[in-house]
Amino acid sequence: MTESFAAVEPLLAEHADIETQLADPAVHADAGRARTLGRRYAELNQVVGAYRAWREASDDAEAAAELAALGGEDGDAFAAELPGLRAAEEETRERLRRVLVPRDPDDGRDVILEIKAGEGGEESALFAGDLLRMYLRYAERRGWKTEVLESTDSDLGGYKDVQVAVKARSTPSDPADGVWANLKYEGGVHRVQRVPVTESQGRIHTSAAGVLVFPEVEDAGEVEIDPNDLRIDVYRSSGPGGQSVNTTDSAVRVTHLPTGIVVSMQNEKSQLQNREQAMRVLRARLLAAQQEAAAAEAADLRRSQVRTVDRSERIRTYNFPENRIADHRTGYKAYNLDQVLDGDLDPVVRSAVEADEAARLAAAGEA
Repeated sequence: MTESFAAVEPLLAEHADIETQLADPAVHADAGRARTLGRRYAELNQVVGAYRAWREASDDAEAAAELAALGGEDGDAFAAELPGLRAAEEETRERLRRVLVPRDPDDGRDVILEIKAGEGGEESALFAGDLLRMYLRYAERRGWKTEVLESTDSDLGGYKDVQVAVKARSTPSDPADGVWANLKYEGGVHRVQRVPVTESQGRIHTSAAGVLVFPEVEDAGEVEIDPNDLRIDVYRSSGPGGQSVNTTDSAVRVTHLPTGIVVSMQNEKSQLQNREQAMRVLRARLLAAQQEAAAAEAADLRRSQVRTVDRSERIRTYNFPENRIADHRTGYKAYNLDQVLDGDLDPVVRSAVEADEAARLAAAGEA
């Protein structure tokens, strides 16, 4: 064997340790910890499986080579098998190399996704509604659960701002199938070109909506929040929401004083429920801020090479007259915009995933 893959040894030990922990019923009493361990275990399963496959293929090839060297009728038979065994060995070696390339440890997490209307007034708000529908349909196709946490409607039926939680129904066996692994590339400015419903002259206008994506915090202990750092205001809800609207102080605004992050919730009729939802979003935003700060300080963006920290980046254009979808980061272009907006987002996401993987493999090769 020409390679030992020594880097696998500590990962095998970690895998065995987590397996032991997950067998302990006491661990599952803490749902957040159990889910965090399960996510890491699923990630390590990929390494363990690839390593075992490579070892088996490598051992088979070495054994065949030794027997072929003995000559004779049996040796000739093993010699004939050797090219196929060597090819299988190389294939499993390449697979192991790929899974050993450090990936985003958040890939298996659920997400909180926020869509904000931008330039374009009502047209932008309508487009934000189109994007929300696209993500809800995409999540449905992937078998994920969705929950609208907060929304601010526009006059014509779109959204000025909407926040939605997207959750996998169970811990994915492969982190690459996780919600964050696929939706993290959606952060940025989405541009639309079409004739607005508000335009009587039939002219094509360009407007935009912004998308923010945060990995959701499953264990509250991951992000420490000092209660003294919070200012919590309550006020009366406005807009849709049932009989309690404008009759009770159920809406909640949470301000994290050190960072200035503000989260407001009013969708629920209970002040307690709105506060819990606000804290949920605040923890996700703080986790993202901490990770971005750590990445910037280390001058090594461990997160996606495609999904940049600059949320003002224009990442995609949706051209209705041409039925065209174009991703400006990867060069992806297709003329099935109607299908994409109906949730057929996989090919677009795949282009970003593949570009990211290529960048990480190239970086690993240079290291």
